[in-house]
Amino acid sequence: MVDRRALGEPGNVVIEDESHLEALQHWADEAKVNGTHCWVQLNHPGKQSPKGLNRENVAPSAIPFRKDMQTFFETPRELKEEEIWDIVKRFGKAAEVVKKAGFSGVQIHGAHGYLVSQFLSSKHNQRTDEWGGNPEKRRKFVIEVYQAIRKEVGGSFPVGIKLNSADFQRGGFTEEESLETIKTLTELGIDLIEISGGTYESPAMVGSKANQSTLEREAYFMEFAVKVRKAVNVPLVLTGGFKTYQGMADALTSGDVDMVGLARLLAIEPDAANKLLAGKNPDHIIQKVKTGFGPIDRMSVMETVWYREQLERIGDGKGPKPKLSAFWVFMKYVFRFVFKRKGVWKERAS
Repeated sequence: MVDRRALGEPGNVVIEDESHLEALQHWADEAKVNGTHCWVQLNHPGKQSPKGLNRENVAPSAIPFRKDMQTFFETPRELKEEEIWDIVKRFGKAAEVVKKAGFSGVQIHGAHGYLVSQFLSSKHNQRTDEWGGNPEKRRKFVIEVYQAIRKEVGGSFPVGIKLNSADFQRGGFTEEESLETIKTLTELGIDLIEISGGTYESPAMVGSKANQSTLEREAYFMEFAVKVRKAVNVPLVLTGGFKTYQGMADALTSGDVDMVGLARLLAIEPDAANKLLAGKNPDHIIQKVKTGFGPIDRMSVMETVWYREQLERIGDGKGPKPKLSAFWVFMKYVFRFVFKRKGVWKERAS
């Protein structure tokens, strides 16, 4: 995160300045031991942060969540223009620190309903100033963020973006707008595009909008990737839905994408990459995380919380626990909020 006042989940790493440069350098060094690239994804959650985590949540416009989610997410305050410019600068500063720490590259999180995604969407961005009102003005924020980062890291340091193919909400970000955004960023010199889709309210990134044929093919957003490949000449990553070696191999051999994105699988099976490189299927098949309570299970935030718990276990040297109870994780998450707000819970320093 680029602002400690704007966390997306408890325990987020925040990069605002060089306060933790030594720890970041150690992280980068360890990550690259085997010649691996390690890019840092920079994000600001905007409105998409649970109640109680931040003093307040901000967004392009003060648009509430749908009614059944308002218990968990508050209506955000509309950002003032000077605050927007401050956030833009924060992205640039964070990227500068990332480069200095020795990481291989940086990625803007412009997908899944977070702040960059909110600015791009006419559903969440209903401003009438220079930051909204039509697709060109709604693109201004992501363009300024990219240019602020590029100014700080230079022309040769890799900069990418994770972008929605669409946000799958009525009146929201469309495929046509996404393609125009990709064309604009490519012209500006972006080095990599990662395609995904959806938001907390419409979690297409976990398969909620996929039909049977898409589920069988595994790649949720392949049709859009094909359109992007025809429109621009920039490395493409496709994320969402991949489960088997063959599904990933088919996507790559098609020539429409250059890389597949995996996240949830690696959080419960860290050795999966070695199996895939050997032409074998992973041991685990990703299933939707369910607590058994409909209102909670309909929010993709539960997926984030459960997999975050797996990553924390790995960080503590315990290893992942694929059969971990989603209900237990949810209750721990709730108590974490309660005690943190009372000043009892202390997050472990990262």
